[in-house]
Parts: sequence; C-alpha cells; structure tokens
Amino acid sequence: MAESEDTTEEMTGGLQVELFHPETDREPGDNNIQKFGFDIHPVIFPVALGLIGLFIVLTLLLGDQAADIYMSIRSFFEGNFGWFFLLAVNVYMVTILYFAFGKYGSIRIGGVEAEKEFSDFSWMAMLFSAGMGIGLMFFSVSEPLYYYGNVPGFFGFEAQTGEAASAAMAQTFFHWGFHPWAIYGLVGLGLAFFSFNRGLPLTFRSIFWPLLGERIYGWQGHVIDLVTVFATLFGLSTSLGLGVAQINTGLSYVGGDILGIVNIPTGTVPQMILIVGITAIATASVAAGLDAGIKRLSTINLYLMIILLTFLILIGPTVYIFGTWVQGLGTYFGNLLSLSFFTGTQGEGAATVSGWTVFYWAWWIAWSPFVGMFIARISKGRTVREFVIGVLFLPSLFSTIWLSTFGGSALYNSLNSNGQVLSIYNEAGQTVAMFALLEQFPLGAISGGLATLLVITFFVTSSDSGSLVVDHLTSGGKHDVPKVQRIFWAVTEGAVAALLLWGGGLDALQTAAIATGFPLALVLILMCFTVYQGLNNEYEILESQQFAERVQDMSAEDDVDIITDGDIVTDVKGGADPETTD
Repeated sequence: MAESEDTTEEMTGGLQVELFHPETDREPGDNNIQKFGFDIHPVIFPVALGLIGLFIVLTLLLGDQAADIYMSIRSFFEGNFGWFFLLAVNVYMVTILYFAFGKYGSIRIGGVEAEKEFSDFSWMAMLFSAGMGIGLMFFSVSEPLYYYGNVPGFFGFEAQTGEAASAAMAQTFFHWGFHPWAIYGLVGLGLAFFSFNRGLPLTFRSIFWPLLGERIYGWQGHVIDLVTVFATLFGLSTSLGLGVAQINTGLSYVGGDILGIVNIPTGTVPQMILIVGITAIATASVAAGLDAGIKRLSTINLYLMIILLTFLILIGPTVYIFGTWVQGLGTYFGNLLSLSFFTGTQGEGAATVSGWTVFYWAWWIAWSPFVGMFIARISKGRTVREFVIGVLFLPSLFSTIWLSTFGGSALYNSLNSNGQVLSIYNEAGQTVAMFALLEQFPLGAISGGLATLLVITFFVTSSDSGSLVVDHLTSGGKHDVPKVQRIFWAVTEGAVAALLLWGGGLDALQTAAIATGFPLALVLILMCFTVYQGLNNEYEILESQQFAERVQDMSAEDDVDIITDGDIVTDVKGGADPETTD
C-alpha cells in the first residue's frame, strides 16, 4: 500500500512538473551566498537590511521631530488615498470570491495529488494565531467603546444609546470581518499557487511570472521583494508594538491595581525590556522549527482563547452577548455594501474612515505578505475553494463572536450597569480596557493574567511566523532556511520594534505600516490579474485532451489512478479510456 502511494505521488508530481511548471533553468535560491551558517539572496538580504537600518537611524537622530514627521506622513496617506484603499480592498474581495466559487475552486494547491501537511485543526490554529490575534486582544473592548461614545457618521445615531451600541458592533465587525481576511486570502492563494503549483520561489516576485517571465529574477523582482520585506517588518512591528503595550498594562494592572502585590511601571522603557524578554522566547521557538515551535504555540493560543472566551460568556451577560452578536451581524450584513464604499466625503463620517478604516486597511495590506506567505506555507494540499472558505469565513465568524463577547460585555456595562469600564477607558486609554472589563467579573485577577499570557503567546507566534516569512523573502524563496538565519530575523524584528517604539512611539510604527501599505496595495491589484492568469492556465490544461492523454499514458505504465479533490477524476487502470466525474 505504501509503495503504491509513493508511486502515485511520484507520478503526479512528475506530471505537475511536466505540464504546469514554467520552462526555466532557475531554481529558488540558486544564486544565494552561503556563509557563516546563512543562506541569503545576494541582493535582497543586504539591501533590505541596509535600508531598514537607515530608517531606524534617521528615526533616532530626528528625536522628538520624528513623531511630528510620522504624523504628517500618516495624515497625507489617510487624507489623500483613503478612497483608493477602500476601492482596492473591495476589488480583492470580489476577486477571491470569484476564484473560490467559480470553475477554479476545485484546483488543488500543490498539484492534482498534493496531500495536506497539517490537520484541519492545526491549520486553523496557525491561521488565526498569525492573522490578527494581537489586534483582537487590543481592540476588542476599546474599539466598540470608542464608537459608543463617538458614533460613526455613517450611522448618525445619538451617542451612548442602544442604537449607538448596535452601530458600534457593526462598525467593529466591518473592520475585523471579511475584508481583512480577503486581503490575506488573496495574497496567500497567489503565493501558494505559484510556489507549489508552478515550482517558483516562495516570494512575492513569483506571483508576477505571467507578466514578467524570467524577469522576476531581475531588478523588477528585487523591487517587489524589497517592498514586501519592508511591509512585513513594519506591519509586524506595529502589531508587536500594540501587543507589548497591552502586556505592560496587563502586568501593571493585574499586579498592582487588582492584586496589590507589585507596582510595575508602564511606558516606553518597560515595553522595550518586555520586547527583549519576549523576543528571546520567540527566538527559542523559531529555532525549534515550524512543527515543534509555531504549530504547538498556535494550538496553545487557540485553546487559551477558547478558555477565556468561554469564561466570559458563562460568567458575563450571556443572553446580552448572544443578542449583541445576532443584532450586530444583522446591522453589519445590512450595511456591508454601503460601509465597504463609504468615504465620508459627502457629509459626516470622514473622521472614522480616515482614522480607523483607512488605517486598518493599510495595516492589513502591510501585514498581508507576512500572513499570506505564512498561510501559503501551511496550505499545500487544499483546494482553492477549501482554502478560501477556511481563510475568509471561519476566522471572520470567530472574530465576530469574540468581539460580541468582549465588546458586548463592555457595552452592557455601560448601558445596564455602573459604566466603570467606559470610565476607565476614557481615563487610561485603550491598553487598559480589556483588563478593566475582566475586573468587573469574579476571578478578575486570574482572567486578567490569562489575557496577558494570551497576548504574550500571540506576540511569540507572530514573531515566529514573521521570521519564517522574512527568511523566505531574503533567501530567494527557499522553503527551508538555516536555523541561524531564522534566529537572526527573530532578533532583528524585536530590535526594529523596540527601536521604533523608543524613537517615535506607536505613531512611528503605524506610519511605517501605512506608508508601506500604499505601494503594496498597488502590487495586490496587479496580483488579482496574475493569479487569474495562473489559475485559468491550470484549469485549461486540466480540461485539455493533452492532459487526459498524458495521464492515460502514465497510468497505463504505472497501473494507478489519478485522484483530485477526494474523487476519482481519471480512472485509467490498464489503459482504459479516461473518464471525468464531478
């Protein structure tokens, strides 16, 4: 039995190479420099490292002026290109839905007989941990509370009312629902398809093979990968900056305000110390590898999230939470199309769009090379339809439940209780909101400690995943890179986050994410077309007489079946005529 399976895999792998791989003598990382335990691309690695270092040095030299400059840059992009971000993300959404539910949905990532590397549960755990775990922990309480007091102009309700609460949940669902995951899904699908189905390097340049051909290995490809490295590092640094701010607040709030044991200071220096400590943990996890490190931590993350979620559902206002979820979904779906294109240009609402929606869309786009490449790396063997359903719908659904539980509980406290969560949020800011909410219920110290631990594990898995992605980009698209190189990038990511936090605070991190998100948004528009060309070419070959005849010849020689998507598509044992069944 094992011998037959090996024969089948070898045969179909050969078929995939013969009919689908481009005719090129180039291989991933074939011009790499291999010294001192590193395996690096001769252009991408040193240039990226030099430009990142230059950006950090300028930030530190500018001192207090850096924050003002970053705010001006951020205002420029948000004020002038908000319409473009909104339009672009809608294009991504339509494109990926077309791929999934059209004729290309049955195409399998990795070829006709590729097998899944991870179980569905492990895949989902890693998917979610890499996607937006830190962000959900940071914004799930504070964002609904903000909209409750500052109702988005799109809805036009009176602040701090039941209608305002409903609008707050719908706007939050919009920012954390289908749209960000559509960005991730498009990037992940493109990277996975061109790497596993075409045998090209696991880097952004490979997606442009239909347009550039061999030129992806020239300066055009170098520019694409350099933009991707910057977007990955700065998008990741933004999330790490948010995460470490919340960890700092959590430790201070639980240790001092709730337990009264120790007063832990908050601020830039303690947060830099925390980044150093947690980066050390992340480095150890990176060294352990994908299976032993990221997979295990991602699974732990998911279990911790479920425990914390279940605790608050049971101990909190259970009926109100589920009512908030259903009503929030209704308002979200009922206004989804209008929200997707609302710019606030004509009338009120521009502040919410520029300050929140545009920042989120730019952040998700900047974050997409990291998440998309990581998703691509773990998704071999899944069909396009299965991939999109897994990436687009399931995480979005879980996000709405999470937001309804934590954001809904905070709104319940404001509408039907003492309003203390909103009061503390207004006084102390976003980082304390989650812990102020948990303090309102029994076992507040334990649940607050669990929340802090969860942010730490998300921090570690994000750093792990980011190191893996930057490794791929700076090694010419190799799937496996030396351990020393993985450790190097894990340390570098922590250093970038710490130094930018010191030099310009969260504004510096967020501005870097938005600034790199803009050129990358243009790249993703082109990606819609190149992925379409790739999938269409594969579909035409799969449906062609040439494919049927080649399968028949190979199957007659090896006396095996070709199987696609779990069904026998070509049954040609002994040289019988090929038949195709749905």
